[in-house]
Amino acid sequence: MRKLILAISILTSMSLNAQKAIEKYSALPFGSIKPEGWLKEQMQNDLDGFVGHLDELVPDLINDSIYGSERLQKNTKLKDLGNKKDGDAPGDEQYKWWNSETQSNWWDGYIRNVFLVNDAKGIEKVHAYVKSILATQDTSGYIGIYDQEMRYQFNAENGELWSKATLFRGLLAYYEVTKEEKVWIALKRAVENVIRNYPINASSPFSSGTSFNAGVSHGLTFTDVLERMYLFTKEEKYRDYAVFLFNDFSNTYQSEADAQMKNILNPEYKLKSHGVHTFEHLRALIIARYASQNPEMADALDIYLKRLKEATTISGGAIGDEWIAERNAHPTNTGYEYCSLQELLDSYCLLLQKSGNAEIGDLVENTFFNAAQGARNPNHSSIAYLKTDNSFEMMGTKNGEIEPDRNQTRYKYSPAHQDVAVCCSPNAGRISPYFVQNAWMKENERTLVTVLLIPNKLETTVSNSKISIENQTEYPNRSDFYFKINLDKPTRFALKIRIPSWVKHIKTNEKYTIVDDYILIDRNFEMNDKVQLEFIADVVIKQVDTESYYFSYGALIYANAIEATEIKGKEYANGFADFTYQPKKLTMFRSSKKPKVHYRDGFIIATLINLDTNKKEKVKLIPMGKTILRQVTF
Repeated sequence: MRKLILAISILTSMSLNAQKAIEKYSALPFGSIKPEGWLKEQMQNDLDGFVGHLDELVPDLINDSIYGSERLQKNTKLKDLGNKKDGDAPGDEQYKWWNSETQSNWWDGYIRNVFLVNDAKGIEKVHAYVKSILATQDTSGYIGIYDQEMRYQFNAENGELWSKATLFRGLLAYYEVTKEEKVWIALKRAVENVIRNYPINASSPFSSGTSFNAGVSHGLTFTDVLERMYLFTKEEKYRDYAVFLFNDFSNTYQSEADAQMKNILNPEYKLKSHGVHTFEHLRALIIARYASQNPEMADALDIYLKRLKEATTISGGAIGDEWIAERNAHPTNTGYEYCSLQELLDSYCLLLQKSGNAEIGDLVENTFFNAAQGARNPNHSSIAYLKTDNSFEMMGTKNGEIEPDRNQTRYKYSPAHQDVAVCCSPNAGRISPYFVQNAWMKENERTLVTVLLIPNKLETTVSNSKISIENQTEYPNRSDFYFKINLDKPTRFALKIRIPSWVKHIKTNEKYTIVDDYILIDRNFEMNDKVQLEFIADVVIKQVDTESYYFSYGALIYANAIEATEIKGKEYANGFADFTYQPKKLTMFRSSKKPKVHYRDGFIIATLINLDTNKKEKVKLIPMGKTILRQVTF
């Protein structure tokens, strides 16, 4: 239907005058959209696996009362987190706030998972957790990790805003799905406490000296909380404060500075920061661009998206091993952190909501279906901390590369990765719920938009009618969709369905028009109705560089799976262990410029050249999301 242009020109049609940009779609409250089919099954398996048991695998980190009785004080000693620090960033101060990130990101994912799959036992556990957190709130409204003598009084590395951002995101999800007023009141008081102690345009929350300050930089994600607060109140003070935070971040020293305005607007600047910072900060830039009247913000967002494209692999894997270090993405030589996958996906979802650009949906689905699924272990409940598109071994190092200045162990599968940092496993628990949460959006009160084509069920209102729509599909493994629609009364409304860039033809009996790469169906719907359609695909051969190619069909990238020997490592508990993988035989293939390929029954059959024999062979390629070791580019 169209060629995929990766987010380079999504703002070219927008005015660069001094007015706020118009947002195309509106987000729905968490819990409005629930997974179905294979995705629901995977999320339930995650709850039965590492996502649901991380608090048992690393109890000292998850159960640390850092927000309560063990708040940080001036004489607080560094805790043993169980990680090896060789070759990591300098400074011990960051390790004092680490437990807040670990536990709050885990709880955020856990809260969302249990409500989305209706896990009764998990929901009761969440109720107790939220009650315990609310009990830590001071009379001032403060919820956080610092004692009275320290809070808001920093001139060095700290986790004040970062610890709040990770915690409040989970509390917001809980409020959105339960509508418990006491939680909303607590959140409003806690956010007001921040605004009061870091007054807008009269303070500098991001001033922290000139040393390494990863926690301070992470704190820019407090804009996530402000954006969600605005969603439910429409009070401009929250977005005004988000713009203030972004500006202060841009005008202070930051060790993770890719998203600072002066660096974005510098044509000589190349991305160099810790990957996860770079990708999460995209959200703050998006919020500032749409909330401010600064015309430079539009240019900055366009420039930043172009740079991110260069730092992203063909599968959507964003460089995070762990610093971007002015490199361009490479299918073999640059790895991506699972944290980076979650943060970039979440950022693109926000951009999709605000811009409405259908191509951003392609980027979201590519990251989830290929890079993220391809960094999960298909045989054990665990994920790779770091992964590459071409993955020839997973023995701790990047395809066997030796790093003299560090004891690299990130290229393996683990339910926790405690020897490095328990950050990727919690974020692996967040990625599916955040993906599901953005499957539907509203354009207005009579137009519903399905932007991500996953199996799900939506419950909301349209044209003053209650509606549920279940998308019955096996997508991305198949590309046919049955939208089962139930209304409380016959209603006329509009249904928009995103057309992915790979679609060759559309099959449906519905009358429709195409508007900005969306199918638009506007008609009278009965109380029990349906919409059926199918997207027709073909094998696509894409060139990576002058000598290599990769193959896709629909939303999936295909790979040659490499048979491996599995080696069991540290065991955390029964059924939970680390695993590394050594190839049994590493046979490499290359493609001619015009290879013979065809799709059949979930596989791509490609005629490739065996580099050992220099002869052509028919090779059965499978989706990279179902592999451990693999060759993706040929």
